[in-house]
Amino acid sequence: MVTTSFWKDKRVLVTGHTGFKGSWLSLWLTERGAHVSGLSLAPSTTPSLHRLLGHDGTGEDGILDIRDRLAVAARVMAVRPEIVFHLAAQPLVRAAYRDPAATYDINVQGTANLLDVLRISPDIRSIVVVTTDKVYENAETGRAFVETDPLGGYDPYSASKAAAEIVTSSYRSSFFLGRNVGLATARAGNVIGGGDWAEDRLIPDAVRAWSSGGTLDVRRPGAVRPWQHVLEPLHGYITLAERLWSNPGLDRHFNFGPDHGAAATVGKVLEVARAAYGTGNMVLGDGTEGPHEAGYLMLDSSLAAKTLGFVPRWDLGETVRRTMDWYRRYEGGSSAEALCLADIAAYEDAIRQPLKVAV
Repeated sequence: MVTTSFWKDKRVLVTGHTGFKGSWLSLWLTERGAHVSGLSLAPSTTPSLHRLLGHDGTGEDGILDIRDRLAVAARVMAVRPEIVFHLAAQPLVRAAYRDPAATYDINVQGTANLLDVLRISPDIRSIVVVTTDKVYENAETGRAFVETDPLGGYDPYSASKAAAEIVTSSYRSSFFLGRNVGLATARAGNVIGGGDWAEDRLIPDAVRAWSSGGTLDVRRPGAVRPWQHVLEPLHGYITLAERLWSNPGLDRHFNFGPDHGAAATVGKVLEVARAAYGTGNMVLGDGTEGPHEAGYLMLDSSLAAKTLGFVPRWDLGETVRRTMDWYRRYEGGSSAEALCLADIAAYEDAIRQPLKVAV
């Protein structure tokens, strides 16, 4: 569980802090009392949650390219982080098909650049490298992936993230073992929540279409994904970073996904989203449009549950309802920061409640 006393005055570096997940994570850690610094490209969307939370995107805000090793080194030396969350990435499957070389450069070489600097950073204690649920070799068996399953990657994005996992393992074995530094990877995906305006993502695409009275074209309505609210995996990352601080031997790989019952098709999620949003037209495709994407993807998070006490708190209905409510309220004039803080407070209240056990 996130504890204010642990995070108070910790020096934290979040790469990818201008993105959707990075913005939520930076806000949450700041609320917990951490001194959060960033390292990322400027926001790529308009609107941008990063800017709506009060950041102007200037160089003083850590705006730089993770492919620039000298700039990364200068930023790390200036921040002297104790804890690092590495989220900076080219995160979109279809964008990776359009520019695979840049995707590999950012996701693989960028990870190596960061870890190469951190291996000589004097104060570092805990590093969480965030990859994706798509790192596994996916034979579409309908079985949830566990951390010991082989890595793979049909498409450039998935392969780049699997390669980042291998780079991280190599740096862990070669440079961090025996140094009282915990280094682990976190695998999650298909997160939704307010404040995401990226291209080629289901809920942002839906909100863009429905808010303007347009029609959403759905490429693969039958694809199954492990949907979860953005705060769920972020809670997992934060908990993992805390545990690595006190137990650097916990440097492994962890899945962070919803309960298996939360797996749902794209079409199902959109039906729930449309009901929560109150309006929306869509046209369902036949699943053949565009380049290859996995048809079934699910994670087994038993290891995180057993080792870290990670248990999802919001089911699919609550996740989608809160997400669409965020957008509705934002469109109605509510502050993005106030909306995010309200969701964070509600989630923290949820993790303080005892779990209900079925009998």
